[in-house]
Amino acid sequence: MTVAVPGSIAALPRVVGAALRVPLVTGERVEYANLDHAASAPCLEQVRDAVDELLPWYASVHRGAGFASQVSTRVYEQARDSVRRFLGARSTDTVVFTRNTTDSLNLLARSLPRHTSVVLFDTEHHAALLPWRGPHVRRLRTPGTPAEAVLELDRALRATPEGPRLVVVTGASNVTGEVWPVAELAAVARRHGARVALDAAQLAPHRPVDLRALDVDYAVLSGHKVYAPFGTGVLVGRSDWLQAAEPYLVGGGATARVTDHGDRLGVAWSAVPERHEAGSPNVVGVHALAVACDVLGRHWEQTVAHERELLSRLRAGLATVPGVHELSLFGSGHDRVGVVSFVVGGQDVGFLAAALSAEHGIGVRDGAFCAHVAVHRLADGDRALRASLGLGSTVEHVDRFVAALRSLVTEGSRCDYEIVDGRWVPENDQRALPPFLR
Repeated sequence: MTVAVPGSIAALPRVVGAALRVPLVTGERVEYANLDHAASAPCLEQVRDAVDELLPWYASVHRGAGFASQVSTRVYEQARDSVRRFLGARSTDTVVFTRNTTDSLNLLARSLPRHTSVVLFDTEHHAALLPWRGPHVRRLRTPGTPAEAVLELDRALRATPEGPRLVVVTGASNVTGEVWPVAELAAVARRHGARVALDAAQLAPHRPVDLRALDVDYAVLSGHKVYAPFGTGVLVGRSDWLQAAEPYLVGGGATARVTDHGDRLGVAWSAVPERHEAGSPNVVGVHALAVACDVLGRHWEQTVAHERELLSRLRAGLATVPGVHELSLFGSGHDRVGVVSFVVGGQDVGFLAAALSAEHGIGVRDGAFCAHVAVHRLADGDRALRASLGLGSTVEHVDRFVAALRSLVTEGSRCDYEIVDGRWVPENDQRALPPFLR
């Protein structure tokens, strides 16, 4: 099923749960306003249907002679082509399926040649910030403009020792939504003989990503960010470093041959991508990711237009709420995807998030969003609120959120709250959980 976009001849894909109604502390039920797409996006209806279609055929991948096993293996391998198309990858690039973006970046970090110099900005998401360790890692403080980011990277690479080099960069900030100058940074990296790894987790659900056009070597993303929440991620890119590395995990599938030599085992590892996909693969999650990639790839014009309209409305509305200060790396006029983080003067963001949920049926995120350095720097050591848009977002969701936030800031909450296990919750909360949790 699809939903029409005003002024467009095409339609947006629909998400599962678009009509979900949630209980309020007042006893009412309202349509859930999910403004937390940056954390995990809901499932596309096409993805759900594709998973339902596959499940009767679900069987072992790569290891079975049965017909269902052959079907599952075909589905799994065809998914690599869908992901490759979605990311504009080269025909020679390998596609390794992982658990998520974090898993993908840790795999790449484990596969670097010895003494590889790694350069990255310190406001990255923890998934991109933490896997790189040791004396050859240089973290750059994020500058005030994209142009300064390019100059700072150039200076850093000039000072980097000879040898293999890797630049790690995000496509869009999961804190501010601002789009990074990936192509410009990649051009600088090329001049210094460095490779580039792109964290596309936050960019890929909102904008087309083309590895060849951007001239980057690796890209990673998570299925749960691109409307396929079935536990799969991907690492796409040049195969030589991955082929030369010991397997990230060892076990079945990663081994071409194991021999007994008495006091030791002899192991010949498989070639990539199987080399880094040990164990029984998540064929359902991989199929879900492939279908999501195919669906999004057919709807970019409508998706981008939809989110830009809602983002403009959201930011304009927040500007009218007393005390709101929007966080920004590069300035208010810079291009961004549908993610907005902000603080509200004199207000506890955890309390605001709890009240928005309990009294208004709105889901937002509070905290530091697994990007502590960025949030603490931009929010002067404090935490922030984040509202993030996606295919399931509507004008009503945005308007209700702005009105609810303004009411909480100017009039206060309608019920009393207490802190339980570090989180604000309504006192005597009587909201009923769904039946499957009872």
